[in-house]
Amino acid sequence: MAEFKFPTEEVELPSKGLVYPKENPLSSGKVEIKYMTAKEEDILTNQSYIQKGNVLDKLLESVVISEVDLKDLITGDKNALLIATRILGYGKDYKFQYLDTEESIDLSTLENRYFDPESLLEKGKNAFEYTLPHSGNKITFKILDGHDEAKITKEVAGLKKMNKNASPELSTRLKYIITSINGENESKKIREFVDNYLLARDSRALREYINLTSPDVDLNCVLDSGEEVTVPIGLSFFWPDAWNSSRSSY
Repeated sequence: MAEFKFPTEEVELPSKGLVYPKENPLSSGKVEIKYMTAKEEDILTNQSYIQKGNVLDKLLESVVISEVDLKDLITGDKNALLIATRILGYGKDYKFQYLDTEESIDLSTLENRYFDPESLLEKGKNAFEYTLPHSGNKITFKILDGHDEAKITKEVAGLKKMNKNASPELSTRLKYIITSINGENESKKIREFVDNYLLARDSRALREYINLTSPDVDLNCVLDSGEEVTVPIGLSFFWPDAWNSSRSSY
C-alpha cells in the first residue's frame, strides 16, 4: 500500500518561545502541526471528550507533530495552535452567532499581539513583575499553562464539593498566578494574602495588566455594526455542526 504523506505547517507562537526554558522544544517559538483529517473529526464528536471538557486538548494532541508537552503551553500559545488548526481544517472563514445575528470573520486576519521581551524578569523563565497600584505591594506572577489549569480544575472541584454554593474560581486562579509578594514566595503566604489582603481593585488591575501584556493572539474583531467583540473559541469554532453530527445519518 502506498504511504500517504500529510502536509504540515509551522505555527509561530505569540510568546516567541521566550517564556520556556532553553531545553524545552517550545523555546524555538514554533510548533509544527498537520492538517486535520476524518480522524480529528471523530475526536470533535467524541461525547466522552466533550463531557470531560478536554476535546480541544485531544484535538491538539492529534494534530501537533512537534515533540512537545502540550501542557507546557501557556494559554496564548495554545490559542495560536487552535486557530491555525481551524484554518487548516475548515478554512479561514468563521461564522458565529452574536446576539441575534450571524457574524463572519476571516481568521487569517487575526495577528499575534505584540509581546515585549523586556517584560520578562529573565529570558527562558515564565516570570513577570508588577506593583499593585493601590496597596503598593510588589508581586511576581506567571502565565498559567496546562499543568496549572489541571491543578486549578481539580482544586476548584474539591472546594465545590465541600461547599456547593462556593464560587472559588477567581481566587484559586490568583493563587497559582502570583508567585511572590514583596519577595515572599511561600505558597501558604501567597494563599493567605489572596484570601485576606488582596484588594478587589488591585486584583482587577492585575488581571487587566496580565490580559494586556501576556503573549496571545489578538482575538478582538470589529463587526460590520462597528461593535468590537472577542472571537469565541469552543467546539463550534471547529465545526458548527459538531454537537449534532454524531447523531446524523449519512
